[in-house]
Amino acid sequence: MEELTIGEVSRRTGLRTSALRYYEAEGILPAPRRVNGRRRYDSSIIPMVALLQFAKHAGFTLSEIRKLFHGFSVETPLGERWRSLARAKLEELDQLINRATRMKHAIELGRRCGCARVEECVLTAKGG
Repeated sequence: MEELTIGEVSRRTGLRTSALRYYEAEGILPAPRRVNGRRRYDSSIIPMVALLQFAKHAGFTLSEIRKLFHGFSVETPLGERWRSLARAKLEELDQLINRATRMKHAIELGRRCGCARVEECVLTAKGG
């Protein structure tokens, strides 16, 4: 299997070397072997970093990504891991969307306010 330096992993994945070291320190990426104190990754790190980046873009936290990589039995297929984490994330997103919808509605109501004084404002009489 091909061995890669941290710089080569960075170039292939677009992730900064400092980010690779950070994810390693956080226990998300496996610690590479060292040769004369320098990191040497096997090429299997490339799809692992790609999956990490995909999960981040999908809104998963580092804790959730760590769980995706290391929080299941090794026999658990990746698809099953995704489905498990996705259920909770989708519920979280639905709650966020509902909150954002309520916020947008409140702001739109506020934009239509023509009151001269707070004491006369119908928005505050309704409790916002």
